Amino acid sequence: MADQHPEGINMPEPTEIAETMAAISEKSQEMVQSFLKKQSEQSLDKDPDPMRIGQAFWEMSQRFWADPDKAIKLQTELWQGYSNLWQESAHKFFSPQENVPDRESSSPAKSKDRRFKDDAWEDNPFFNFIKQSYLLTADSIHKSVKEVEGLDESHALKVDFYTKQFLDALSPSNFLMTNPQILKATAESGGKNLLQGLENLIADLEKGRIKMTDEDAFTLGENIATSPGEVIYQNKLMQLIQYAPTTKQVHTRPLMIIPPWINKFYILDLKEKNSFVKWAVAQGFTVFMISWINPNAELAEKSFEDYMINGPLAALDAVEQATGIKEVNAIGYCLGGTLLASTLAYMAEKKDNRIKSGTFFVTMTDFEEAGELRVFIDEDQMVGLEKRMSDQGYLDGSEMGTTFNMLRSNDLIWSFVVNNYLLGKTPFPFDLLYWNSDTTRMPAKMHSFYLRNMYLDNKLAKPGAIELNGVPIDLGNIKVPTFMISAKEDHIAPWKSTYANTQHFSGQKEFVLAASGHIAGIINPPSAGKYSHWINKETPENPDEWLENAVEHQGSWWSHWAQWAKKKSGKLVPPRAPGSDALKPIEPAPGSYVKIR
Repeated sequence: MADQHPEGINMPEPTEIAETMAAISEKSQEMVQSFLKKQSEQSLDKDPDPMRIGQAFWEMSQRFWADPDKAIKLQTELWQGYSNLWQESAHKFFSPQENVPDRESSSPAKSKDRRFKDDAWEDNPFFNFIKQSYLLTADSIHKSVKEVEGLDESHALKVDFYTKQFLDALSPSNFLMTNPQILKATAESGGKNLLQGLENLIADLEKGRIKMTDEDAFTLGENIATSPGEVIYQNKLMQLIQYAPTTKQVHTRPLMIIPPWINKFYILDLKEKNSFVKWAVAQGFTVFMISWINPNAELAEKSFEDYMINGPLAALDAVEQATGIKEVNAIGYCLGGTLLASTLAYMAEKKDNRIKSGTFFVTMTDFEEAGELRVFIDEDQMVGLEKRMSDQGYLDGSEMGTTFNMLRSNDLIWSFVVNNYLLGKTPFPFDLLYWNSDTTRMPAKMHSFYLRNMYLDNKLAKPGAIELNGVPIDLGNIKVPTFMISAKEDHIAPWKSTYANTQHFSGQKEFVLAASGHIAGIINPPSAGKYSHWINKETPENPDEWLENAVEHQGSWWSHWAQWAKKKSGKLVPPRAPGSDALKPIEPAPGSYVKIR
């Protein structure tokens, strides 16, 4: 069996190994003592299961064993799978030269699993058996809970989601003794990777989050969020940035962008090569960007309608003062798009037609099928969440960050556990992950309104069910032209849910579907030559029918959108410098609000 272990290992001196192990022991004791101290400081009356996960699994187990025939059938299938695996593994152990068909070859999805990218998972019979037995067992467990009938919908979502979380956590790639890459690194370094990993873990525990990138590698305004411009207006909730022109002429009608306040605006202005802002300015648009404040307890009572009044409505007044132009085209990204739709419906009731078109990036207004995020939102969890928010005045950004990371736990949690704590490496500098780690807080009143009225009760999709500033709103009254871009692999705003906008809005509309996910599908400059997008000018009721008749086009959707937007932006005029006599620049972009961490 000795020849089954990773080859090419250079062992260090025994004394060096002993010193490293002693240091690891000391660090481990420090970490455990620190953990126990923090645990003892926590409130004894804290709800041990605020998400009611235990209750959901209890109901699942009762219903599972209530059907013994199905349980026996699933167990029989598992043992049959193991029998086949044992036979294949025996061939590989004792006849390594024979080309034995791999179980994984029939499953393309698993063969691309990045957890098992090291060659030893495939080439070494020992580690291949570990991998295949894990995949077989995980599939069986997940299938068992998925096939339980009669579960409450909320409980079924929790069981499915947290079963996947449990199985992802137990992957052999996450453990020292079952990951060939970590074993090799440990042997060659004499355990120094584990010592460094413990230091990384202690540092992350102190910060309360996993370090995903080299955070010292980025500085806002220097090598990220660098598009030149000026903050020309601000209030308690936002700053408004006007970007400097880079073309000899610009379109008459400005472009106003409403980003989500769950994250910061510079997802649209990362580095120059992938900045939507820089690219849009280069297309001849006068671009204005709302930069939301990172709120504290003083803003606990700010409501969703406050975000509308002090966000896009206040920005419209400022744009007119800065340019002399009253009418704009608007873009809303994710939650910013939900606010844009709400604002357009409100403006329709008020006979205010200053926004002449709306572009929606991965935006939901109908939350009937809200995807995996629904697992975190039900009445029991809302009560606990509202209590926490009322105690401190806001929802801490780390809670939102953890929620989104759990939706892609293998990529955004466990890959960093392996890299940072087991391999002892420092994460690579990556602008997108820097932005992802730069979380924001949510004012208690606003966030409670948003989750209850939209995610929980889906009122925005019901005419007149929501009032903003005393006005009942109806999405059906949105008659301006709309352009909707969604992402095929979006786990936050599922594309079929966002497609429902086509049935709620009344004006001329176009729906485009991009490849990839919530971020990569949107931040995809034409120069990258990546992904593809689907176009279908028709908007039938059924999203599957839309996709069936859509035409796939290679590359980014940005150019297609620009053609659409330019037709709605008026003639070309001389470029406009940021600000005006009425609105003097306050400070250079990206401004100070975005720098509050």
